[in-house]
Amino acid sequence: MRSDIITKYFPALTSHQQSQFEQLFDLYTYWNEQINVVSRKDIDLLFERHVLHSLGIAKVMSFLPGEQVLDVGTGGGFPGIPLAIMFPETSFHLVDSIGKKIKVVQEVAKGAGIQNVKATHSRAEQIPGKFDFVVSRAVTQLKDFYPWVKDKFSKQSKNTLANGILYLKGGDLTQEIAESGLTVRQFYLKDYFDEEFFETKQVIYVKG
Repeated sequence: MRSDIITKYFPALTSHQQSQFEQLFDLYTYWNEQINVVSRKDIDLLFERHVLHSLGIAKVMSFLPGEQVLDVGTGGGFPGIPLAIMFPETSFHLVDSIGKKIKVVQEVAKGAGIQNVKATHSRAEQIPGKFDFVVSRAVTQLKDFYPWVKDKFSKQSKNTLANGILYLKGGDLTQEIAESGLTVRQFYLKDYFDEEFFETKQVIYVKG
């Protein structure tokens, strides 16, 4: 199965979760032909470069039942869709400013039977309510991203890390972190995944 790379690193998945992950390939292949959300050359590497990459956050943080997570600039549903499969009792709100991408998210979630996803065509700043965590994948520089979400966090933290941002980024982030003025923790995905793709990939944590 194409999704074997997921069970390699997450062996405790239920058969239902395995089935949901497996369905993602056909769903994204179909919808990507209608609305391009994954680069054409990447679609065969969907599980490594998009699904497993998204699940790098799950190596850093286990979301709790009832927690609320906001995925900003989700594009076609990354990292929110894989995380929602991994944590079925956590609520995920996926937002993107491009409506046709949200259409893909809604159709993929429906097709794979993912019940804990809400998808909204909106900018992050316009989303009401408070969240335990904000997740995102390389939408923009940290110094620009943080102001969009700094008021989005619930006051009460109940997880191993205080409520905040979990941001997937790649490359040398020294200058970007310095320019942001933020205090961050860096988690290197090469410590969790063997594939060369993850050599420079990180999860950046910023307390909310």
